[in-house]
Amino acid sequence: MDERMFKGIGGLAERLNIQTFFLLLAGTVFLVVLVKLLRRLSAGLYRQAPSRRLLISQVTTVLNFIIYIFGGVFLFLSVLRPSQEVLLATMGSAAVALGFALKDLVGSLIAGLILLFERPFRVGDVITVDALSGRVTRIRTRATTILDFDNREIVVPNKSFITGQLLNWTLSDTSTRVTIKVGVAYGTDPDQVSRLLLEAAAANELVLREPEPCSWFLAFGSSSLDFELRVFVGTVADRLQVQSELHRAIARLFAENGIEIAFPQMDLHVRDMPERGA
Repeated sequence: MDERMFKGIGGLAERLNIQTFFLLLAGTVFLVVLVKLLRRLSAGLYRQAPSRRLLISQVTTVLNFIIYIFGGVFLFLSVLRPSQEVLLATMGSAAVALGFALKDLVGSLIAGLILLFERPFRVGDVITVDALSGRVTRIRTRATTILDFDNREIVVPNKSFITGQLLNWTLSDTSTRVTIKVGVAYGTDPDQVSRLLLEAAAANELVLREPEPCSWFLAFGSSSLDFELRVFVGTVADRLQVQSELHRAIARLFAENGIEIAFPQMDLHVRDMPERGA
């Protein structure tokens, strides 16, 4: 900071007297009253045009921002009349602070432009980003609104879709696969298990016939013969219902045919201990 800067700050401090204080206070009160009048006007427009509430709210927010920013700058310049050096230093400090404050916002805005051109998801798509899943309800420049499966609206910054892992369940095809894993006791006929699994899938109306359901004998587990039933459903909304219905159907069919669903088991072998003194 050079000598001219010190002189500029000193001159600015000399102008901070009672008169300038009351001028700044009066100007601030005027800006607050003007904003309140604008909000009352927007409330009246809400009642007259309820279908335009979103547009009125957007215009009101922008006008409030303009009044506070440009009104504050006008007050600062007209009442204090800072020197060129002080003005440049203030503008530089404000620019640095604004850059740090808006770093995430600018990143989200740029990500919004990328999403606009790449279109990895659309309104109505069911997506998963990081640990959040839900249906997209709104896509904005800065953020996207997702309605999760608990009927909660969550606003996610667009930067999360660029830097995180995004899974779109319905981008090009709404069908999705449901996998049912089951283990049966050793000694069970594998062919009978596969037949019953496919029978349960064929009896379910929500399971698609194309691609057709398939059953796989995957492994000899530690306590069970491990099978997997794979089926496809038309929409993501059918996944939980189909899983529940298939679980009930498999449990019923296995019980009717005497097939035991395995559970963890452990064989314990006890050896005779030598007698003491032997």
